[in-house]
Amino acid sequence: MAEDARPESVWILTDGKAGDEMQCLGVVEALGLAPEYRRVAPRAPFVWTMPWFGIDPAEAPDRPGSPIRPPFPDLVVASGRRAVTYLKRVKEASGGRTFTVFLKDPRVGAGAADFIWVPAHDRLRGPNVLATPTSPHRFSPTRLAAARAAPRPEIAALPRPRIAVMLGGDSRRVRYTDIDFDAFAGMVSVPFGEDETASFMVTESRRTPPAFAAALRAALDGWPHFWWDGAGDNPYAEMLALADGLVVSGDSVNMVDEALATGAPVRVYLPDGADARVRHRLEGLAEAGLIDLWWRGGPTRHLENRVTETIDSTPTIAAAILERYAAFRQHPGPR
Repeated sequence: MAEDARPESVWILTDGKAGDEMQCLGVVEALGLAPEYRRVAPRAPFVWTMPWFGIDPAEAPDRPGSPIRPPFPDLVVASGRRAVTYLKRVKEASGGRTFTVFLKDPRVGAGAADFIWVPAHDRLRGPNVLATPTSPHRFSPTRLAAARAAPRPEIAALPRPRIAVMLGGDSRRVRYTDIDFDAFAGMVSVPFGEDETASFMVTESRRTPPAFAAALRAALDGWPHFWWDGAGDNPYAEMLALADGLVVSGDSVNMVDEALATGAPVRVYLPDGADARVRHRLEGLAEAGLIDLWWRGGPTRHLENRVTETIDSTPTIAAAILERYAAFRQHPGPR
């Protein structure tokens, strides 16, 4: 690919949600670029009509402090419902010269951006749409290797097999009950294979209810384990890198996909309070033989002889963007 066919400047355009920004950053890092963050903050009533109508006029490109003020970059990678109309405005205001990328279904069709990525379980398809089994993230083989080479001593000292436990909590699409807390805790210590012993590395999220953490702490009493309590840097990457197996709460698509990037067996808990979209996504991964899916009554699909492989769609997404961008550069301008 010619050097001038690669983007040099890039914005990450979101409303600041961490999950959206991390997916965008994973793609941008895979492209070898350093992003500029642009965060939109539309007011009511404009936010109520997004993504179907226009941006908040106070954030138009010619307004002071606008999140989409020029100069415009070569590339914008956006995600989140509130960013859709802003991405289209950047396209228009740049005279069509900025190449636009949207991650996940924009809900307004494939014309929302020059290139769109969606997870395979979403229905959106089109000539400019790429669907992959998992989502983009930042945990490249290089980053995992670096974390594996220099873990904190208390994690490195844990006996193998080491099981990483990624604990989430209630979300817009998932609700947990006390029964789920106990079922998840009981599932964690079920052996992954013939080895009856294990140690555990646990990290909570900001959404983890105290009762969820308490149930798991009780279940791990007597087992060697490390529990990140929020003090200092989160050793999440180290836990991924050193895991011989992973247990993930099913409320976070990102955590499931990051776990799959390790190549270790992944066990996911599906709470009763998960909506149809989450169920469909996780059941699809289980049907493909990528995860061991459990619910409070036990495994829905138990992979006794799962062949482990690294599942990482991020490089595929980045390569597709570069290919599209090179074609776009041959015919820049309004479109």
